Amino acid sequence: MTDQISSNRPSSWPDVAAQLIEVASGREYADTVIRKGKWVNVHTREILPNHDIAIKAGRIAYVGPDASYCTGSETEVIEANGRFMIPGLCDAHMHIESGMLTPAEFARAVIPHGTTSMFTDPHEIANVLGLEGVRLMHDEALIQPINIYTQMPSCAPSAPGLETTGHEITPADVQDAMSWPGIIGLGEMMNFPGVSSGDPKMLAEIAATQRAGKTIGGHYASPDLGPAFAAYVAGGPADDHEGTCEADAIARARQGMRSMMRLGSAWYDVESQITAITEKGLDPRNFILCTDDCHSGTLVHEGHMDRVVRHAIACGCDPVIALQMATINTATHFGLEREIGSLTPGRLADAILTSDLNLLPIELVLARGKIVAQSGQITVDCPHIKWPDKARDTVHLGHPLTQEDFKITAPADADHVTANVIGVIENQAPTKALKRELPVISGVVQGTSETCQIALVERHRATGTVTNGFVSGFGYQGNMAIASTVAHDSHHMIVVGTCHNHMAQAANRLAEIGGGITLFADGKERALVELPIAGLMSDQPAAEVAAKAQTLVQAMQAYGCNLNNAYMQHSLLALVVIPELRISDLGLIDVRSFEQIPVIES
Repeated sequence: MTDQISSNRPSSWPDVAAQLIEVASGREYADTVIRKGKWVNVHTREILPNHDIAIKAGRIAYVGPDASYCTGSETEVIEANGRFMIPGLCDAHMHIESGMLTPAEFARAVIPHGTTSMFTDPHEIANVLGLEGVRLMHDEALIQPINIYTQMPSCAPSAPGLETTGHEITPADVQDAMSWPGIIGLGEMMNFPGVSSGDPKMLAEIAATQRAGKTIGGHYASPDLGPAFAAYVAGGPADDHEGTCEADAIARARQGMRSMMRLGSAWYDVESQITAITEKGLDPRNFILCTDDCHSGTLVHEGHMDRVVRHAIACGCDPVIALQMATINTATHFGLEREIGSLTPGRLADAILTSDLNLLPIELVLARGKIVAQSGQITVDCPHIKWPDKARDTVHLGHPLTQEDFKITAPADADHVTANVIGVIENQAPTKALKRELPVISGVVQGTSETCQIALVERHRATGTVTNGFVSGFGYQGNMAIASTVAHDSHHMIVVGTCHNHMAQAANRLAEIGGGITLFADGKERALVELPIAGLMSDQPAAEVAAKAQTLVQAMQAYGCNLNNAYMQHSLLALVVIPELRISDLGLIDVRSFEQIPVIES
């Protein structure tokens, strides 16, 4: 694997500087020249017509009005024909596992959309397989034809004492990973209460990253912008993507953080924050666009970072500023301004040709000087590693589950109860803490047309533990249940349903196949997405996974759920670091106070 990684890594600028000089001076011919395009310069926020780009050894040697002097008979000439030449797009914060794909298949899906650099935090697989899982993601990332930089996960578990993960990440793990060739920094520091209170473990991870001279990712999922936020910033996180309003974006930028505004499959946080630039006039250099979580259906049918840039423009952002937030701002933040993020000499030749800066059709994509996609079709191979058997055997329930495992017993003689209920908010990561009056039949608490049952099934250590609760907002009707081994961040198994028997059937089915998502209704399995790698990913092509995911969406809709990207909402119901209410293997968690609360109050 080490040899394969080395052979697929791009040449460094120092290694090829002599060749770049020869081409730029006209003493040697370029490998490739892009002729007569509009050069979108993200350093100066200019659009310069009738420019050429000369490329040598995968890097840019010259950008100017005429590269004919370094164009030889063997030089490949790409005619821009007046189209815009823009840098390859960068995703500043994202989780490959959320695409339900391996790094190779994720790269295959996003390359035609113009993404040439990704900054990925594999904390999903870290919760299941620990440092070994991170290493597998890192190794496959490094052999791709685009730049996939890995952030070492910081928080597994994300909230110590409130959940149990398959593996834990330690400061020693972080220090070890900082020496790996593809590690760019520390993944999002989700334990924000720990940082704000000076937790020694969190500070040790941050210190190891700072001493390595690398970037610390942030995750401050609280509306409190007082002393707790100030303490978090003082601890070292350099960016944050959990903002949901203009005040959040402004507060982060003012404190010297990069405010990352995300548009994922279910997170629509750009429109509410970009007014900090478009209306308040803040310096856009400190704002970055990202996706965070995109599932395969979004990638196949809507796009990736091109989708985010188009959305930012539609929200009133100047197109070149939007491009800066998806290219040079990201590169600068991670200390890679001299490597990626612009079409300037010495940088990797990652470029896009597009005929329209507002609609942003991705017509031609180059990565490291090679054409990697054209007219929406990938033209290169994305190599796979061999995923070990251990990574494919991660769902352990302890025993087959029955409907009895999912029943919530009411207090004696009660005919109704007051329950604490998780309230789903469409298109946002936070939830609401609700209280609902629920009926009791034969001593068992029942759901209603508005409120159905949720369960968290332990799947790492075969304990047989099932934690039950209630959730509102999905709108499910009839006898059904949906189960998923994707359950951010602990990645146990989340089961949501209206029927205890179907909940048991769905859970047992995922144990049988080694992970994924399934929906049972009216006695039959109506949809199945197999995710055999860590119960999180498939190594099948994105289009195939997306087709199965679409069948799942249709089944969810057929049984009453019309939320946008409801599956993403489902998969985050165990994320005990985002308010207000979540479920873990230890119980119902109030994230406002970081304590366990009862499901039934009376």
